[in-house]
Amino acid sequence: MNGPAVNGSAGRTTVSGAGAGPEAAAGSCPADGGAASGSGGCPISLDPLSIDPLVGRLAEETEALRTAGPLARIDLMGAEAWTVTTHAEARRLLTDSRLVKDITTWNLWRSGEVDESWPLIGMVDAGRSMFTVDGAEHRRLRTKTAQALTPRRLAAIRPAVERITGELLDAMEAHAAEAPGEPVDLKAAFAQPLPMSVVCSLMGVEPELEPRLHRLYEAFFSMLTPQDERLAVIQELDELYAEMVEEKSASPGDDLTSALILADEGGEPLTAEEVRGNLEAMVAAGHETTVTLILCAVRALLTHPDQLRLVLDGQVGWEAVIEETLRWESPSTHLLMRFATSDVEVAGRVVREGEAVVMSYRAIGRDRAQHGEDADCFDVRRSAPIRHLAFGHGPHICPGAGLSRLEASVALPALFERFPSLSLAVPVAEIRNRPVLTQNELESLPVRLR
Repeated sequence: MNGPAVNGSAGRTTVSGAGAGPEAAAGSCPADGGAASGSGGCPISLDPLSIDPLVGRLAEETEALRTAGPLARIDLMGAEAWTVTTHAEARRLLTDSRLVKDITTWNLWRSGEVDESWPLIGMVDAGRSMFTVDGAEHRRLRTKTAQALTPRRLAAIRPAVERITGELLDAMEAHAAEAPGEPVDLKAAFAQPLPMSVVCSLMGVEPELEPRLHRLYEAFFSMLTPQDERLAVIQELDELYAEMVEEKSASPGDDLTSALILADEGGEPLTAEEVRGNLEAMVAAGHETTVTLILCAVRALLTHPDQLRLVLDGQVGWEAVIEETLRWESPSTHLLMRFATSDVEVAGRVVREGEAVVMSYRAIGRDRAQHGEDADCFDVRRSAPIRHLAFGHGPHICPGAGLSRLEASVALPALFERFPSLSLAVPVAEIRNRPVLTQNELESLPVRLR
């Protein structure tokens, strides 16, 4: 669950401050000659709303970032930052205490060049949770979550994962019987409802709330959502989770929300705001991660039939499929963001105090120095273990990684067992990503079940 949290506030759709907008950033780059794109003089634009966005062409985006070097200069919808593109540097920096989550240390925030109008502010100024604090406070909040998200609780949720998976597959099979040959969107029919239902079951959320949560998160992550609407979405999510925490505080049950409220070891109990913040962040990041993991694994296997055959014949395990997918198509493309509290040297360059640093996990997963010259190839036969960073590293490593792996380990074999003739219903070139900057999210995955 290594993705953006939901909270904060937003307003207009432009970044305040002279010269801070995308047009100014583009205009500062030389038309010919001068610094290479991303080298520091000419940032690489990562803007889903631009005329020809790299965000929708991930292979080109990854190559541009790699070409710029281990530390590349980027423009995130009008706000400049650095991004890390290699495994070794990311692993080192993710444990560097000089890089913190506190937005008040960001020079663009302090100067007012970035304010609440920035379209990505809800992913950076994300309220109080274990995802947004560091040091002792982070350890306190994370410890409480670890107490709640125990191996016992994960083991207990497995039957629910299997039940929900079976129900969704039954519905797909019924559709195939009624409309043989008609394509099915695997995202809408399977990959999206499964993790949402699982995380709601884990948290003790009533099933009737699932469509509402799905609608809210779809609107929050999409860069096509007008900023005033996103503000309303954030407010509605805040109120929904606040009500949930209040209800569980009054009448706790055997669920994650109640466990967070009742966790009492290792310091002060969590406040209602902290419980809400942790839950919001975990649901936002957790279900998105698993949706992408399932869809990208299916797409990879269907476009590599020789490898799919190895898996179905039992020569390669599903764990290898999951880990190779996490490396090859990381669910989080760009994780926002950390801020330097002092100058930090990275690969011969310097991130200055107050500057922002992003981790570009898709580029990191394709790092040839770490994974070999064939890093751009999907290969479930890679030597184990596949040491990727898709769930992060260090103090902020994703606490829900085990849940995502559990869901994928149930969903993928069940899907291919039920539909052994599963195939893509469109050419792979027609499969598009949504206009989401932080997530590797497909718009849809049309398949034929038989």
